[in-house]
Amino acid sequence: MTADQFRALALDLQGAVEGAHMGHPDFRVNGRIFASLDKDDRAGMVKLSPEEQREFMRAHPGMFDPASGTWGLQGYTTVHLAPARAAAARSAMLLACQAAVTKPPAKKRRPGGAGRPAAGRARRR
Repeated sequence: MTADQFRALALDLQGAVEGAHMGHPDFRVNGRIFASLDKDDRAGMVKLSPEEQREFMRAHPGMFDPASGTWGLQGYTTVHLAPARAAAARSAMLLACQAAVTKPPAKKRRPGGAGRPAAGRARRR
């Protein structure tokens, strides 16, 4: 599977749009990221439940792995594109997309981004 094929699978899902996060493409529905591509187009990511992640890893060894660290423990799942099969990738994306749709819409961030002190408030040091 190529990065373009992964992108097409994501954007084929109802309500999905492409955005960007930390310098790489992501795919959102309901304002929430459900999948992304890495910067070098070798891997994608889908947000599954930990149970779904284990099942996909068992059923498709070498295609799915947990993301590194705590992210992986939460269900963020790496999709290795070279060995990826479209049907399996689409199934994982569909689950990730459905989970994003069932959550409340993501809150919009205030201008200036997170981490900036509100007007009139000093930042603690």
